[in-house]
Amino acid sequence: MSLPTLLRSFPLFATLSESDYDLLLKDVQEIPYQKGEYIFREGDPTEWFHIVKEGTVKCVKSSPDGRDMTLKVLTPGDLFCCEASVFEGSAHPGCAKVLDGATVLKIPKARYLEILRRNPEMAIEVIQYLGERLREAQDNAKGLVFHRAERRMASILLSLANKGGQPDPDGIRLQAKLTRRDLADMAGLTVETATRIMGRFKTENIVLGKAKKIVICNLDALKALAHPPGEFSGETPLPPVFHQIQKQKT
Repeated sequence: MSLPTLLRSFPLFATLSESDYDLLLKDVQEIPYQKGEYIFREGDPTEWFHIVKEGTVKCVKSSPDGRDMTLKVLTPGDLFCCEASVFEGSAHPGCAKVLDGATVLKIPKARYLEILRRNPEMAIEVIQYLGERLREAQDNAKGLVFHRAERRMASILLSLANKGGQPDPDGIRLQAKLTRRDLADMAGLTVETATRIMGRFKTENIVLGKAKKIVICNLDALKALAHPPGEFSGETPLPPVFHQIQKQKT
């Protein structure tokens, strides 16, 4: 996907005039990062919007004992910047760390806010965008409190498949290479519980492989675990790659 097309796909940039859009494009930086590098750290000033162009990035938060806890994984096309912090001018509340090498687009906040002040109608898009991020955060918090451990793990795997699943002879291979600790953190579980659940999923032929190479081989079973029958939950849509695989089978 070209840079102009990629930027236009985000609500924050979709309504820019051509002149303002061209002005913004001139300030975009494309930065390559190596595995393990930090794009920003907790406490850094929020001066940029970031978009993953290639590779995978994880958002982490430091625990009181100094351990990094994985909050979510970002794949190509994801916009990340701790959005509320960017607009209110506070520091980053967490870190962004590269998993296996990544290319990230950096868009200066100052330029965007300058354009926003000249186009107050864009504020509606900003409000809607922040509202969606708030709803996602509330849904995640609700899941951690009310959902069983197996359901939380199934939801995480389904979300990762939807964002970056790749066709595999056995099903759908997750693009992100995660450790058991990463999966446990995102599901709000201990490593031991996460390992036990993944072992059960393997026994039931729902997934194959290890943490750093996970293949979902029974997406229907995983979806049933994430969204039990009879419950309305704003279901996560099936990943596009699933429909490609279904066409190949028929």
